[in-house]
Amino acid sequence: MFRKLTLVFALSLTATPLASLPALAQDGPLRIEITDGIVEPMSIAIPEFFGDAEIAGKVRDVVAADLTGTGLFREIPAEAQIADPGSFASAVAYEDWRAVNAQALVTAEVTGAGDEISVKFRLFDVFAGQPQGDGMQFDARAVDWRRAAHKIADQIYSRLTGEAPYFDSRVAFVQETGPKDARIKRIGVMDYDGANILWMTDSSSLVLAPQFSPDGKSILFTSFDSGFPQIRVLDVASVTSRPLTQGGDSMAFSPRYSPDGRWIVYSLEKGGNTDIWLMDSATGAQRPLTTSPSIETSPSFSPDGKRIVFESDRSGTPQLYIIGLNGGEPERISFGEGRYGAPAWSPKGDMIAFTKQLGDKFHIGVMRTDGSSEKILTESFLDEGPTWAPNGRVVMFTRVAPGGTGQPRLHSVDITGRNMRPLDLDFAASDPSWGPLMP
Repeated sequence: MFRKLTLVFALSLTATPLASLPALAQDGPLRIEITDGIVEPMSIAIPEFFGDAEIAGKVRDVVAADLTGTGLFREIPAEAQIADPGSFASAVAYEDWRAVNAQALVTAEVTGAGDEISVKFRLFDVFAGQPQGDGMQFDARAVDWRRAAHKIADQIYSRLTGEAPYFDSRVAFVQETGPKDARIKRIGVMDYDGANILWMTDSSSLVLAPQFSPDGKSILFTSFDSGFPQIRVLDVASVTSRPLTQGGDSMAFSPRYSPDGRWIVYSLEKGGNTDIWLMDSATGAQRPLTTSPSIETSPSFSPDGKRIVFESDRSGTPQLYIIGLNGGEPERISFGEGRYGAPAWSPKGDMIAFTKQLGDKFHIGVMRTDGSSEKILTESFLDEGPTWAPNGRVVMFTRVAPGGTGQPRLHSVDITGRNMRPLDLDFAASDPSWGPLMP
């Protein structure tokens, strides 16, 4: 899609002392230090992009929305800006941007020919009076202008936070319609911010829990097409699916891929007992990982593919356990009050997100992989099903409103517990699965 990525400028970074800004690094490039204590976003100026006014305006707005949506940036309003940008190649009037307290400045130009566009941008450290990294140019189809905007925002975010990008990614989810006791559900795929929705299934049968493959090309999901839950795999490009399990006397659900895509781990109910099973995605060969007389479900691979975290009530209440890829005795990692479930291993490998029920409240939380440093991020009538952004900084989940007419909505929250916000969707949705960065 992006035919080339061209460096059009080669500019170096220098140290930037910012003694008056405690949220920023004191030495080195302009940088936000993301900690639990950060409360003051970085001020950033994103003046109108040069080029075709209509598409340049749309690209600018998506870049601004991506950055401010993190809660880490505060945009300088257009009416407060006093600098005359001139053209994309013009020298930056740093004094004018300092006068409005802009710490970072983004300039860009969008040009097009036929069905193609080129978007080039530069990022500046206003207080240091110099560029922050190289300028870059993205060439794309005109219909993919939103992806070009996400790519630019990802570059800016990474340079100013030191974190890996996540804006140019997609989320699989379940749309829900109808009353609570007769839901109609279908699977969709959208940009991480809720745009560009594509429907992957119709509403003819109940579908649950979509999960992206590591390359984003396919989706595992649970289907009730046969009357009982079974696992299907869906090809995103062709929007066609096929069954992976067809047990007449068993039910299969909660599937997830291993990081290399070779394995599929899932829950299998047979004879009234539910265990964790492993399937070779190439041959379909299957074997159990657990054989406990308890309910064991919601498995999730570690990023190195060597371990699996899952939910089990073998201790009397639902708790989190970790087991090796070759089986063995699981290790319990959750010991706090309440009931734990729906674990999801962070892409960074250092944290596990989970759902926790304590009293009459549900929470989304995170803990270290040994169960230490548990941190509760949310609290509501019903929060469930966390999924990680590709960079392991943000968690998306389902929040269900109470009452007979309460609807599920998708929300996201930073792992510091800050910046919780609903996704901009005009319908009820649940079961998010955050896919990888787009190529």
